[in-house]
Amino acid sequence: MKAYVFPGQGSQFRGMGQDLYQQSEAARQLFEQANQVLGYSLTSIMFDGTDEDLKQTIYTQPAVFLHGVILALTTESFEPTMVAGHSLGELSALTAAGVLSFEDGLRLASVRATAMQRACELVQSTMAAVLGLTDDVIEQICSEITEEIVVPANYNCPGQVVISGSVAGIQLAGERLKAAGAKRVVPLPVSGAFHSPFMELAQTEFAEAVQNMPFSTPRCPVYQNISAQATTDPQQIKTNLIAQLTSPVRWTQSIERMVADGATEFYECGPGKVLQGLIKKISPLTPVMGI
Repeated sequence: MKAYVFPGQGSQFRGMGQDLYQQSEAARQLFEQANQVLGYSLTSIMFDGTDEDLKQTIYTQPAVFLHGVILALTTESFEPTMVAGHSLGELSALTAAGVLSFEDGLRLASVRATAMQRACELVQSTMAAVLGLTDDVIEQICSEITEEIVVPANYNCPGQVVISGSVAGIQLAGERLKAAGAKRVVPLPVSGAFHSPFMELAQTEFAEAVQNMPFSTPRCPVYQNISAQATTDPQQIKTNLIAQLTSPVRWTQSIERMVADGATEFYECGPGKVLQGLIKKISPLTPVMGI
């Protein structure tokens, strides 16, 4: 059974999607349609912008969404039996699976990006990757820090969990995690604490847009970040998508569940190879490749 997965913020790179634009007329039309929907030339930022441009959440998220979705829509062999997306990538997965139209998916990606960037600008917060500790130890240490906000944000693969919170909270957690045996605690170059309570304002804004958008039944099960379970009900998909902004991305659990449910091969659909690397660590015996 073919499982397609879509990456999130952090997989972007300068020039992403340009080969697709040049080689496929169908892809070129979708890229141009996206520029019209957004009201600015996202392709110029993707193809010719600086690394700093692409790091801005308001551009990063629509760009990563666009690359993954257009790749899926223009690949003849795209016949998923299940899909999932990492954080922002969940929107890409939903669009590729037919829950959202191309235009509506792009609009939601833009709303999400703008709302999250605005939330980041209100208060200083950050994220860090914790390497070499079990999930339960990380969860316990985060829960013991009550004077600051710090929570698990991304369960990426065994031995790699990203934490999210206030700058002071991340620093304090880092010290305690290292004392508990973490190999490394690596600060991430992000603009704020994604998948944490600091995203509540963004969640409120995003929720309004999601509730006003038509969602269809997907062509195949979607494994959502918040539950790591297969979902096909449009209303449940909406609820889970909104909750995701302040809840952890359960990527390890999602891939494990997909394998348990019959996934025999994974295809990463989007820029970079981040998810391929994670899946190889989660399920080493399951083939994984890009498209």
